[in-house]
Amino acid sequence: MRNDKIIPGAILILIGAAILLHNYDVIHFHWGNIFRLWPVFLVIGGINLIFVNNRSAWATALKIGVFILGFGLIIFGNFGRHNIWLPKYSYYNDHDGDDDDDDDSGSEKASVTKLNGSSEFSTPYAATAKAVTLNINGGGAIYRLNDTTNQLFAASTREFKAGYLLNSHSEGDSVYVLNFNMRGHKGFNFDFDDDGHKGKDSSKTNSAILRLNPNPEWNINVKTGATDLRFDLSQFKVRSFKLNGGAADFNVKMGMPLSSTNVSVNAGVSDVTISVPATAACHIKTSTGLSSTSFDGFNKVSDGTYETPGFSAAKNKMYITINGGLADFKVKRY
Repeated sequence: MRNDKIIPGAILILIGAAILLHNYDVIHFHWGNIFRLWPVFLVIGGINLIFVNNRSAWATALKIGVFILGFGLIIFGNFGRHNIWLPKYSYYNDHDGDDDDDDDSGSEKASVTKLNGSSEFSTPYAATAKAVTLNINGGGAIYRLNDTTNQLFAASTREFKAGYLLNSHSEGDSVYVLNFNMRGHKGFNFDFDDDGHKGKDSSKTNSAILRLNPNPEWNINVKTGATDLRFDLSQFKVRSFKLNGGAADFNVKMGMPLSSTNVSVNAGVSDVTISVPATAACHIKTSTGLSSTSFDGFNKVSDGTYETPGFSAAKNKMYITINGGLADFKVKRY
């Protein structure tokens, strides 16, 4: 066998073996590593090009060694949670509004931001509001939700070549619908340093900090593209949460379920983590293709189906449905 065929052949064999072992739950291959560690393939290719005509034993051993090390790093590496597409980011809590602190708020019909700057949105709370549907639409942005408000809904945004539109209407005396949409977006530009602080021009980041009233029951629907989203919903009554996204980083913390709480995730090349209370009765149904999955504390009921111990006897239950192609899905208990 020619030495220059060893590496390509070994790559095909190991990739096939990794997929088979992952499908049979022998190993947990984190597909997100391919996108975090893709330069490893450049190193492997470069070494092979340099020594392509060197058929000595030491050159062959070097090529094989670099390949095994690089491939092992990709297959078995566990580097915690890092964004695939977006830099690390922690939106400032004080919302200082250094760039342009105009206040464009709206409560009934609609409110629209400028295409550059900062804005505030709110919808007044009504004691009759028992159920609220919140629809969020817009990619190329960073979304945070971890605080309450005495309004029904509030948001602080920062825009760059994009704007947000908030409109609301009621469906009966106790049911409200809120639509929070991005408009005019033509790409994304993230300019933050490694510590997640504002870089040279933080106004070039589309960002939104959202706050909800804890009293109503919430149905939250999120549709995004390339997005960094971190929602802490543990202090809210969530009836349903639906997430549709592309190349993104999603981290969602759920609270205790109502009589029935439904969580649905449909993601492409994404890193998705859902955290649920350790005492919550939870059911997971997956259809994830080549995605990697990690469901700590769950029992496998059948192919693609997992449950927490004692799920069938619980009064309040959470149902999680996960669909994706090439993604990294995790459900953790806290």
